[in-house]
Amino acid sequence: MILVTGATGILGRVIVLELLKQGREVRATKRMSSNLQEVRHSFGFYTDRPEFYFDQIQWKDVDFEDINSITLALEDVEEVYHCAAMVSFNPKDDKLMEKTNVEGTKNLLYAVENSSVKKFLFVSSVAVLDGFNEEGWMDENSDFNPKLDHSGYAISKHLSEMEVWRASAEGLKTVIINPGVIIGSGNWGSSSGDLFSKSAYPFTYEGSTAFVDVRDVAKIAIELMRRNVFGERFIVISENSKFRLISDKVRRALGKKHAKPLSEAILRILPLLSVFGFIFPILSLLRKRSLDTLKNDSRISNHKIKKLLNFQFISTAHSVDFHLKNYLSDRK
Repeated sequence: MILVTGATGILGRVIVLELLKQGREVRATKRMSSNLQEVRHSFGFYTDRPEFYFDQIQWKDVDFEDINSITLALEDVEEVYHCAAMVSFNPKDDKLMEKTNVEGTKNLLYAVENSSVKKFLFVSSVAVLDGFNEEGWMDENSDFNPKLDHSGYAISKHLSEMEVWRASAEGLKTVIINPGVIIGSGNWGSSSGDLFSKSAYPFTYEGSTAFVDVRDVAKIAIELMRRNVFGERFIVISENSKFRLISDKVRRALGKKHAKPLSEAILRILPLLSVFGFIFPILSLLRKRSLDTLKNDSRISNHKIKKLLNFQFISTAHSVDFHLKNYLSDRK
């Protein structure tokens, strides 16, 4: 039995589906308020047999603050894919993210200690990476630097990773993956699921970031567990691409003109406006590090995972085309 947490999320649902395609038995966690019909619908983007696979899932309502709830979900489970997490870049959510992401991971690992679980994969983020190697790239050795300014999300992922490394040191077979911005279908209004709606804005940025298709992340996660690759972390990205690549495709599909990049001058003054966040909440999101990301070119390396698996990633352009088509079909 395999347990996938956060199975209604943009990545968790695809990991579940890929495992089911392999004939594996899957139990999936959700909140009581989760929209399973939306998940069922999104399966249709990835398979010709959405109902067949969806009906095989063993859904379990789990409260990650309740050890007993987690323990029941882990009954007879041998492998865990821990995808559940809260994603937000609003400082107001920092404490809740720490509680959800860090304490939730800690409680899950505590429950795993006395269970049948033999393998554990944790989904982290490239947001925890700091520093560059001699070639000028961020890689798996670009450790989190607590002296730098980070979003609450990045901090929560870093602290969650520390819990996983602790469990690894105590004997649990663990592996960590660090995806970039995940491009996927469904869950359109949440997390990276709102990538396409935000890309329709009339402005964009000159910088770039690391993107990856959700199908690639799911395949890599499953393959790492199959190969028993433990005690390591792997950056999972396709390539570093310009923000405007997505905004141009989205706006063209909507019959709109290309978005205009925000100038360097505007980006320089935006951090100063964050002090007015108590009046205009959106301004509280304008942390300097986040804005640096928008104007600078990302240099994140996927060399390690490509070398290990000889993996060929879906390009950002092809990924956007596939999922944008799904997004537009759901907007009709």
